[in-house]
Amino acid sequence: MKATQLLHNLGQSIWLDNITRDLLDSGTLKRYIDGLSVTGLTSNPTIFDHAIKNSTAYDVAIRKKLSEGKSGEDLFFDLALEDITRAAALFRPIHDQTDGVDGWVSLEVSPLLAYDTASTLAAAKGLHARAGQPNLFIKIPGTKEGLPAIEEAIFAGVPINVTLLFSREHYTSAAEAYLHGIERRIDAGLNPNVGSVASLFVSRWDAAVVGKVPDSLRGRLGIAIATRTYKAYRALFASPRWQRAFNAGARPQRLLWASTGTKDPKASDVLYIKALAAPFTVNTMPEGTLKALADHGELDTILAADGGDCEEVLAQFAKAGIDIDALAGQLQDEGAKSFVKSWNDLMAVIISKSATLKAAVAG
Repeated sequence: MKATQLLHNLGQSIWLDNITRDLLDSGTLKRYIDGLSVTGLTSNPTIFDHAIKNSTAYDVAIRKKLSEGKSGEDLFFDLALEDITRAAALFRPIHDQTDGVDGWVSLEVSPLLAYDTASTLAAAKGLHARAGQPNLFIKIPGTKEGLPAIEEAIFAGVPINVTLLFSREHYTSAAEAYLHGIERRIDAGLNPNVGSVASLFVSRWDAAVVGKVPDSLRGRLGIAIATRTYKAYRALFASPRWQRAFNAGARPQRLLWASTGTKDPKASDVLYIKALAAPFTVNTMPEGTLKALADHGELDTILAADGGDCEEVLAQFAKAGIDIDALAGQLQDEGAKSFVKSWNDLMAVIISKSATLKAAVAG
């Protein structure tokens, strides 16, 4: 049995951290669903940038949208929604079979809005309405400014993937925003069953401290942060406040492991997959990591619900001079800036492709 199937049987959802029109047109995504236990998908500006820049698969659609007077951001979201809704249709049977627990796809609001609460909320509502798919998460960064938009979006009934979380504290703030939105729906007599995941980024922690800590700590920081967060996740589930919400019909916000592709060439290509195997969580992984996992026939132990030795490991990093809280803030800020750069690169690709295709038509 493939390790992907073993992980699925354990109760962890495997989502693909990629989408391209080629993946859809070639049937590759369908094969991942059927053969590698993939039950969802995430996207981001970097993924779409690479997809559109490195393929001619979008050219016909771009020409058509140019003829309709579309350009820039509007043209991009048209393209993205076409891909996302096709993927959502592939995952819809899983979504229906699991009664909405699984089978989700994710689309991000413009990262230019990361520090603008009102505009983020408006964009989230607009994109979700345009897609018209029940299994679509809108991604909103869990920044200080993003948290109020997350709460309001949940209250408005928009399923949310909270992105750019880097610590236990980031996660609990996101969980609080989600739960408050749900409690407001309960108080208003609305259906509290609004889906959400909270995405904790893992590998960037280890990339940030390469060369700054002893070799004995290499590749251990991201996993320790994730384990600490998982302990908080399990504790929230067991709390009377969350259980009251569940009793009223709310659905748990699942914890999602993001950025789980190994960046260290000296480390295992499935380091973060095996270390973070845990039921009722999600691991969204790049294609290379997914294929590597499929080639490995076994898994290690299940993630400890009590945090295991995470605090001891984090104490060793503190002794090595790593300020965890400060680094969490830095990583979130850098992540937001990185997404903005990718977004700007993406818009530049849209403009460049549009100009090239217009010139070809004119010629």
